[in-house]
Amino acid sequence: MKKPKLREVVEAVKALIRGPATSKFPAQPPEIPDGFRGAPEYHDADCVGCNACAQVCPARAITTVDDTAKKTRTLEVRWDLCIFCQTCERACITKKGIVLSKRWDLTTYDRDTLKMDVEKELVLCEHCGDVVGARDHLIW
Repeated sequence: MKKPKLREVVEAVKALIRGPATSKFPAQPPEIPDGFRGAPEYHDADCVGCNACAQVCPARAITTVDDTAKKTRTLEVRWDLCIFCQTCERACITKKGIVLSKRWDLTTYDRDTLKMDVEKELVLCEHCGDVVGARDHLIW
């Protein structure tokens, strides 16, 4: 029984000499490595509104709403539902429309702040009024 106690004392002395093994997170933000999968963010200039990201999202964190009255397509990403799998970034046809950032600390008291919207202009069929696609997507 004495040997395990002696081993614990040796570990305690080593910890006192080396110092804490934890990070200094609140006072000093951590260094984020390249390739880190953080919160996905739309880049309005590069997003063409093709809806590919919403179709492949396994968590259904990306939704699209087509408003034919206003002729707009709204793409909404909800970070509170996102699993940061990078599927949306891989499915993006422009490869720059939605990319995963290095933002990881998304703590908040209000879940409504954990979303991002992008609106794109829709093109409607002249005869039947159905959605043809987003204007930027057709131009691209």
